Amino acid sequence: MGAKPEYRDRPTVEVDILDALVDRADEGMTVLELRAVVDRDIDQIETALSTLKSDNLISVDKQGETIRIQPADHVIATDPTPDEEDQTLVDVLRDRLGL
Repeated sequence: MGAKPEYRDRPTVEVDILDALVDRADEGMTVLELRAVVDRDIDQIETALSTLKSDNLISVDKQGETIRIQPADHVIATDPTPDEEDQTLVDVLRDRLGL
């Protein structure tokens, strides 16, 4: 599904983290799970998480002894289908040909 388009103009590592978190929004992710999904070193991930948290795009919750990170509700795209205006010529042809 991914993060809303208005959050996609951030650095790539932040967008990758947001996309990963949105995909698992209900249960959230740990830092280690994020590291497995986002192909960056731990320092880049920690810096990005700090920025995302200060911008109120993620929440960090302690559940027992585990710290889970979840995207803020306003980051999650509620309409996963592309707008008609955003479709490319290839997308239109695929739809018309039933591919």
